[in-house]
Amino acid sequence: MTDYGTLLAELAIPRLVGSPNHEQVRESLKREIAARGFVAMEHRFTARPRRVALAQGMAAGVLLGLVPVLWIARPPEASGWRWPLALSALALVALWAGIQAARLGSRTASGVSLVAVRPQARVRAWLVAHYDSKGQRLSMATRLVSLAVGLAGLGGVVAVVAGAPWQGYSAWPAVAGPAVLLLVGSAAIAFAGVTNTSDGAVDNATGLVAVLATVDAQSGDLPVGLVFLDAEEYGLEGARALVRERANLLADTAIINFDGIDDGGAVIGLVHRPGRVTDAVVAALGAARRRRLPLLVDGLILGQAARECVTIMRGNWHTARIVHTARDTTQRLTLSGVRGVAAGVARALHAAFRSSASGSIGSGGATR
Repeated sequence: MTDYGTLLAELAIPRLVGSPNHEQVRESLKREIAARGFVAMEHRFTARPRRVALAQGMAAGVLLGLVPVLWIARPPEASGWRWPLALSALALVALWAGIQAARLGSRTASGVSLVAVRPQARVRAWLVAHYDSKGQRLSMATRLVSLAVGLAGLGGVVAVVAGAPWQGYSAWPAVAGPAVLLLVGSAAIAFAGVTNTSDGAVDNATGLVAVLATVDAQSGDLPVGLVFLDAEEYGLEGARALVRERANLLADTAIINFDGIDDGGAVIGLVHRPGRVTDAVVAALGAARRRRLPLLVDGLILGQAARECVTIMRGNWHTARIVHTARDTTQRLTLSGVRGVAAGVARALHAAFRSSASGSIGSGGATR
């Protein structure tokens, strides 16, 4: 019987791609894979956080672009040295953020995803979770709010520029509010950064444990394989590399991607590509079915190559407030959410595949 609490503590350590802990967690996963009768294959690729850097670079560009807008639209009372000094400080912050984004974008690391199958078994469904983590200066909740604020500000600035001619100082009352919103939102995104300071217990050590617990909860050997993706936090790089180079493994299969399973909150089934198996999983979990969320998850990419794909999450606003921060630790978890999700997914897979002995769910997939 696996002690999932001990396993979670072993996996939930800062493990940014390329760090020593990152390799240590990968070796622990190989051990757990072998203990369950699976054979692990490594899929190596070069990981570059280009998309993360692009988002921060765009935020830096917006900040720099605000400098002339705020100068043109400055209020009549803006005289003397204060206004130029404030805009110079904004320009320096924008340049700093741009330099940080450029440094992040030039960083490379060796990514290694793990693909595991039972010998001579055909895979009809993949249980997936990413095993890397990252820290950021701001939580996911703060970044989501910042994004919403920034987009609202951008819309306001564009509306002012498009809807009324610039007439010197007269533009200030209309553009001031939206410009402040855009400034606050963009500054927060540019400041977020990427660090190796989060244990990543919920995101995504719980996903890793959920995959293994689902295997343990199965009665008999169901036709499932395991995928532990790397470099999700670099902009879904591991999923992109797998789809680009090994799409044949995913063809005509169902994918259940686990990404953050907190103890409390609602279970969410983010359905990327619907199908019989994913529908059964969502129903078994009583999950809230969603087609879109403002989140980047590996299922967005994997669903392009698979027959059906769903990402399973559990949490609430409090979860979003701790993800990617130093507060995402094992101490706050009992794993009740993981156990419930794993049992439900195992039950759904058993019902789906045992009731389809003729192979009507799909006859494709991978063999070793």
